[in-house]
Amino acid sequence: MSFDVLIEKIVALQNPTVVGLDPKLDFIPSEIKDKAFSEFGYTLEGAAEAIYRFNTGIIDALYDIVPAVKPQCAYYEMYGWPGMRALARTIEYARSKGMFVIADGKRNDIGSTVEAYSNAYLGKVDIGPEQIEPFGADALTVNGYLGSDGIEPLIEACQKYDKGIFVLVKTSNPSSGQLQDLKIDGKAIYAIMGELCEQWGEKLPGKYGYTGVGAVVGATYPQQLKNLRAKLLHTLFLVPGYGAQGAGASDVAGAFDQKGLGAIINSSRAIMCAYKKDQSDDFAMSARREAIRMRDELMSYIGEIRL
Repeated sequence: MSFDVLIEKIVALQNPTVVGLDPKLDFIPSEIKDKAFSEFGYTLEGAAEAIYRFNTGIIDALYDIVPAVKPQCAYYEMYGWPGMRALARTIEYARSKGMFVIADGKRNDIGSTVEAYSNAYLGKVDIGPEQIEPFGADALTVNGYLGSDGIEPLIEACQKYDKGIFVLVKTSNPSSGQLQDLKIDGKAIYAIMGELCEQWGEKLPGKYGYTGVGAVVGATYPQQLKNLRAKLLHTLFLVPGYGAQGAGASDVAGAFDQKGLGAIINSSRAIMCAYKKDQSDDFAMSARREAIRMRDELMSYIGEIRL
């Protein structure tokens, strides 16, 4: 099962983190942009090439210490088809380095539309006699608020292609409570969504106790994070909100079980833009230093991670 592989990578590296690859042009060093624009002009192609070169530099600096990357699809879509090609190239490159790739698309719909999303990011498409993998991610973030109609086709793809999904449960943004904290019969909507993740995950069992249906739970709500961990015993958490959004290691400590498993913590800007804080000319090494600092801080709270 796909998340078994992710858990094994986390244990092998003793690092429960994922680096978000959300590359705005403002985040990219001038020398990379200048070179790309000199070759492709001030075009979508030039922007996409700069993004790809930046991403590969980050990946080269981190693949031996960080188990996973999480490209946010919106940062690629904004540059049109060249940006989406950069996303596909980034996923392919990260996987070639042995990294687990979570496509952060927050996709969903019903019927043939969700099947199309599923085929694009998790599965394959039929082209004549060939079956081709469009993006090839290992997992996809999805919106579960359409109910089972929008999740079952994704689970079928996960079963067929050995993939995983992370369902939005309690998101890290300030206004998430406008809907997610509302109660139905005394129970918060996010808690109900978490219970659904447990139910959906029964179809994707894993050998380490966690299923192939994970949950997105924000670090900016540490008490809810801790409460959900106690109740969702088979659901792996993807935890955004660490770093630039203000959460620290103490806020995410409650996401882990007694073995140090159960969660993977995301950091995006703090790692990608570490060179700006360092005032360094070497963006990749600055990213590596910040990734190591983050790992060490987290490990000081959760201790050794074991199967």
